[in-house]
Amino acid sequence: MKETVDQHELESRILKFLADENLKELGHEIQDVAPEDIVLIIERLTAKQRAIVFRLLHKDEALEVFEALDPSVQSDLVRTLRETEVAEIFEGLDPDDRVWLLDELPATLAPKLLHGLSERERRLTAVVLGYPQDSVGRRMTPEYVTTRMDYTVADTMERLRDRIEDAETIYLLPVLDDARHVAGVVSLRDLIAADPDTVIASIMNEAQSVQASDDAERAARKLTEAGFVAIPVVDRERRLVGLLTFDDAMRIIEHEESEDSARQGGVEPLRRPYFATPIMQLVRSRVVWLLVLAVGATLTVQVLDVFEDTLAKVTVLALFVPLLIGTGGNTGNQAATTVTRALALGDVRARDIARVLGREARVGLMLGLMLGMLGFVIAGLVYGWDLGAVIGLTLVAICTVAATIGGIMPLIARWVKVDPAVFSNPFISTFVDASGLIIYFLIARAILGI
Repeated sequence: MKETVDQHELESRILKFLADENLKELGHEIQDVAPEDIVLIIERLTAKQRAIVFRLLHKDEALEVFEALDPSVQSDLVRTLRETEVAEIFEGLDPDDRVWLLDELPATLAPKLLHGLSERERRLTAVVLGYPQDSVGRRMTPEYVTTRMDYTVADTMERLRDRIEDAETIYLLPVLDDARHVAGVVSLRDLIAADPDTVIASIMNEAQSVQASDDAERAARKLTEAGFVAIPVVDRERRLVGLLTFDDAMRIIEHEESEDSARQGGVEPLRRPYFATPIMQLVRSRVVWLLVLAVGATLTVQVLDVFEDTLAKVTVLALFVPLLIGTGGNTGNQAATTVTRALALGDVRARDIARVLGREARVGLMLGLMLGMLGFVIAGLVYGWDLGAVIGLTLVAICTVAATIGGIMPLIARWVKVDPAVFSNPFISTFVDASGLIIYFLIARAILGI
């Protein structure tokens, strides 16, 4: 039984052995380390170091470690391993995991790897590869065990034992009719609890399924929210073509949420672990967004230029600019993040734009009233009640506008078929900065008479 170890100490020892080129001690060091710990270490090493550590693993452990690696790291390893090693590992992967890897590999390498597969594995992989990139069919497993309504529990258990080595999961079995339509599902728990002579039709449950052409993220969320271990994947005629398992669903969700998180922060998703990402790729993932936001920020400069005379007459107004645009940006970002998350979970749809606009306008107004009252009192006591009124009213207006815009931007993005995360935080901050300053100076002119 392998035990987990202190990650920092393990990494330090492995790096020392690599630096000393002491492969014998390195092999001993990783021999009793759990695969999940090896995965964490490998994803922090350079490409050359990864290949060395991976080659020192035992055959069975090497496959287990490879399957757990991020597909981008798998792709890097494939480029550094010998052809025979790659072919052996590729053959040992499940078809859906194989497709994750193929999506990361150069187009010239993929056919060569597929050609080296056995006929059965090539056929199963081709089934998964035949579906669109972002569909659930691309992420399902074609290796499963089925039963039929007129089979007994004993028949099903015998069938399960015969096929257990080839199935990715045995905890949920689709129940088929004569036309391979999904009539229901039965769990391994129900099979074990039932009498051997019981007919499957009497213990099966109603089946929820997803179409192979459905969006992979939506299918994954449907599975996880329902708490299933797997869900049948069917074609348009409801014939079974595969299963989406819980672990693959979590992998899909993690992948999608990583993309959304990156884009909300104004960077392109890395699609690979941080330490496995080349420096230039980190630069490229950030520079485009910085340029776009820098251009957008010129709007703020233009607004300040237009109201230069107002600032010159009441210089104290400049003190509150960072506070106001910061509050507006934060309010808009909060609304955008909330609605983007609701979109991902299916709680909100693009057609709900009017309802979301109304709700976020009310939320923004209430937040603005609370912050505005505080701003009015503090600014009024220090700089006079006229200026306090300007700050208070501006906070009310900015919070209302920012929450409204932040709430509807993701919905507009979904409606025009653009990633909602792209439309959210960075662009909202830029828009609210400019509009907030216009609101601020217009209110100041009206109240202060300048």
